[in-house]
Amino acid sequence: MKRPIVNTRDEPHADPQRYRRLHVIAGDANLCEVATFLKVGTTAIVLAMIEDGFIAKDLSIIGPVHAMRTVSHDPTCRATVELLDGGRLTAVELQWEFLRLAQKYADEIGLDACGGDNVGGLVLARWEATLSALERDPMLLDGQLDWVTKLALIRAYIDRDGLDWADPLLSLLDLQYHDVRPDRSLYERMVRAGKVERLVTEDAVYEAMTVPPSSTRAYFRGQCLARWPDSVVAANWDSVILDVGFDPLRRIPMMEPLKGTKAHVEPLFDQVGTPAELVERLQG
Repeated sequence: MKRPIVNTRDEPHADPQRYRRLHVIAGDANLCEVATFLKVGTTAIVLAMIEDGFIAKDLSIIGPVHAMRTVSHDPTCRATVELLDGGRLTAVELQWEFLRLAQKYADEIGLDACGGDNVGGLVLARWEATLSALERDPMLLDGQLDWVTKLALIRAYIDRDGLDWADPLLSLLDLQYHDVRPDRSLYERMVRAGKVERLVTEDAVYEAMTVPPSSTRAYFRGQCLARWPDSVVAANWDSVILDVGFDPLRRIPMMEPLKGTKAHVEPLFDQVGTPAELVERLQG
């Protein structure tokens, strides 16, 4: 593993006086929906605890990138990492520390900042079940975590064809698992065979490709594109630029991620018929 864990880019895509962007890139190649759910959900909860000053115990790791490489090369989950306080824990033991803090945080403060108690509660439950399975036998998570799923797949090829672990074919299989082309991807083949746990339906995936979430500013941006595609000159995270039919072009800033939701702007769109009317109403 030669990639960093996060990029602290100076690109908040929002009001720079209020927000910073933490670009988490570890696990970008993950395909299993359970793995992504856990990655995003647990990160959100830990960040919420940090922002609220809830974590009193220093759980910092010495050399995090080296520690991740050590952990990623150990399918037994027994390798330890060194903490700043001098102790050593396995990755699973460290996760249990954060989970116990997260459960206490949910009881005392709540998970409103993490999708509410419904979503946050699902994250906590799945987090606990996953750690328990990792302690018993990581292979119980075949079809849920990518590294387990891929390991099981490669072992199956080794057993079937009598391959050696150094066989170049296994390196090809390693890459082909992640192939983004559905007809070439081993992961997609396993999905079609029902060997991977899905958290969302295929219809929901396709819908999300064209229908933005209604609870963020993406709704406003999506409505502009759907209603007036020929008038949208540019659209990005924090603004939409419209051609209103006369000079100059009009830029609509969207610096607050939670403004521009369906609840916030749907009545506005019901009252306007053109980009010019939209701009006029927003200015008014």
